[in-house]
Amino acid sequence: MTITRRGFLSASAALAATPVLAAAPRAAAPAPREADIVVIGAGAAGIAAARRVLAANRKVIVVEATSQIGGRCATDVTTFDVPFDRGARWIHNPETNPLIKLARDVGLDVAPASLGQKIRIGRRFARAGETEEFLAALVRANRAIDDAARGRLDVSCASVLPKDLGDWTGTVEFMLGPNATGKDLKELSAFDKARAQDRSAVLGCRQGLGTLMAKLGGQLPISLSTPATRVGWSNRDVAVETPAGKIVARAAIITASSNVLAGGAIKFMPDLPKRQLDAAANLGLGSYDHIALQLPGNPMGLGHDEILIEQSSATRTAMLLANVGGSSLCVVDVAGSFGRDLTALGEKAMVAFATEWLTKLFGSDATSAIKLTSTTLWNAMPYVRGAMSAAVPGGQPSRKILSEPVGSLFFAGEATHETLWGTVDGAWESGERAADAALRKIGALKEAEPAPPPPRGAKTYRRSGPRRSAAPFD
Repeated sequence: MTITRRGFLSASAALAATPVLAAAPRAAAPAPREADIVVIGAGAAGIAAARRVLAANRKVIVVEATSQIGGRCATDVTTFDVPFDRGARWIHNPETNPLIKLARDVGLDVAPASLGQKIRIGRRFARAGETEEFLAALVRANRAIDDAARGRLDVSCASVLPKDLGDWTGTVEFMLGPNATGKDLKELSAFDKARAQDRSAVLGCRQGLGTLMAKLGGQLPISLSTPATRVGWSNRDVAVETPAGKIVARAAIITASSNVLAGGAIKFMPDLPKRQLDAAANLGLGSYDHIALQLPGNPMGLGHDEILIEQSSATRTAMLLANVGGSSLCVVDVAGSFGRDLTALGEKAMVAFATEWLTKLFGSDATSAIKLTSTTLWNAMPYVRGAMSAAVPGGQPSRKILSEPVGSLFFAGEATHETLWGTVDGAWESGERAADAALRKIGALKEAEPAPPPPRGAKTYRRSGPRRSAAPFD
């Protein structure tokens, strides 16, 4: 994936957990006892899958372990004076992304994010020449990863990074590793990173992506606070056990995160094949969290929705999104192994780090203005256990493996998307793709007819760049 000079910071992590959110929690209700298809999880993939099943005039039931719709799309609308996306904050691909039209159809505002971009070197901003040096280092690092991905053996991104990036080494490592994927470069597959679809076109929803998911899932038959504890499956049917009772269906779509699957939080009878479990383990979630601060009066003198990073000697650093939506809300993002260690210490330690970091860059006058604070702790969320998936070296084929059906089980979620992993877009597309497969399994959707061969002598053309899945967005 190439990061352009025009948008060198737009590779920010796509996913990142909750006080009062966009929609009031619905009370848990007894789940129906049978359906054509049962969906486990009411995040983006689960909502997309359920909508697809309903559109095919088949009965669907969604069981969600938490008390909220949206999964890793979670919007807090009460703490600050603007909506605070505690998880995912961006969507991509404006030319083809169906979420844009869906958002507008339900009365929400989606528009390109005009993100200003600045680099801090100590107490000053980087000069034009210094910024050019960083951009050149970033381009070289990306090119090295892309070149490595053309080889026969997958390696870690860290192992192919140029050794002469100088003072920008730590910043490049942070931007390409923790900030983009939630993992350090030594934990990242070069194949996986190079095959990721370009994400430089960034769009936001003014009311929040959690609000959007709540709207899109609001009319679905969803049983909240209803974790799936055990799934019995065969090639003919499934039985999903929950605290509210057992649901019998002809197929199930599983949208649990890769960490939840690999950790065995849902019991399967018989056990899932080792192939699927190994695939989930190879796609473990990275760590990415937000530290939100209310800073009245714009003491740092930054623009609306301005992104700021620092020249750092290591990945013990952060990214700032300042003055969100023109408000006084500023969000410090921490990620990777440093972010994981920091968030394990809890909210107090996270706010202390953000205060220390901003003081180092802007002085104590900036941080003395802090009013309200709020943090996310995605790693501690029992039904998520992290932020977004990132393949370990050698693990890129696991995305396709994880998406393969097992009997009457079908899997969806951002981890199953080969090019849009780590994004809401990829989760949505995977849900629709899994729903189509499940509908075909139960005979509710005809198999797609193969395209006729081209006439003899006709020229054929091969697309360059990452190929989009032929399936609709999930």
